[in-house]
Amino acid sequence: MLRKVCVREMLNVSTVDSVYALRRRELRQSINYFYNQAGSPVNVGEQMFLTVLNVITSMLWGGTVKGEERASLGGEFRHVVTEMAALCSIPNLSDFYPGLAWFDFQGVTKKMKVLAKRFDEIFESIIDQKQKLDRNGVGQESKDFLQVLLKLKDEADVKIPLTMTEIKALLMDMVLGGTDTTANTVEFAMAEIMHKPNVLRKLQQELDTVQLQYLYAVMKEVLCIHSTAPLLVPHCPSETCTVGGYTVPKGSCVFINVWAIHGDPSIWKIQLSSIQRDIWTINGIIVEMILAISHLVLAEECVRG
Repeated sequence: MLRKVCVREMLNVSTVDSVYALRRRELRQSINYFYNQAGSPVNVGEQMFLTVLNVITSMLWGGTVKGEERASLGGEFRHVVTEMAALCSIPNLSDFYPGLAWFDFQGVTKKMKVLAKRFDEIFESIIDQKQKLDRNGVGQESKDFLQVLLKLKDEADVKIPLTMTEIKALLMDMVLGGTDTTANTVEFAMAEIMHKPNVLRKLQQELDTVQLQYLYAVMKEVLCIHSTAPLLVPHCPSETCTVGGYTVPKGSCVFINVWAIHGDPSIWKIQLSSIQRDIWTINGIIVEMILAISHLVLAEECVRG
């Protein structure tokens, strides 16, 4: 149900189009910052993180939190999200040996609980502020994702109940899943392109066209070389199943090694090792088709689990 709400209310075409001006403004501000820093070292990842965070939070509760308070909240979110992303990237012994989870040898669970509490406090503050505005009849003309979620909760549909905990979990997923991963991908793309001047020239030349197939292929290649989450998030099969001849028991903690799949020559008929193959100029859709096929196979195995 949460997935349906997210796709229907947050990721539909009209909602994405409605924040086009916001995305353009944030992107232009970032480009202007880089331009003004010409000749000086810049942190591309940090700037991209700020850009994406501003766009996402504006879509989530832009009509609720404004002005200096929004800037302050963005700074706090940036700190918490950065810490959470760092913890998620640490190999946790308890994931591989569940029997040791109780000991929490690395202290990952303890740190996660602290960050989760901070997230909860931030969301509670935002939700309380939104509910006060609604009671006073203020901000009704500014529709954001939080307002939609609270409305669905108040409607109290018996078939698809929506609790406050689920609302906060969905907001957390949107912030965590869309900020650090996007910023890292852009940073990796810039790093790869800077080391390959011929690719940079082709991209600059393509800017005069409309379709930007080469740029699209470059981003696909970057996602293939530098997976945003090499092991994805842990999966848990709802029933015992067989995948690739192996029995996966119900309730198992399953890690999908996307990084290994992307680099497996037995899957890729075209060796995807660097972002400079001329085949893109012939037909950029080939890379997309290969990625789509591999992702569909992976998705099918995940669904079975």
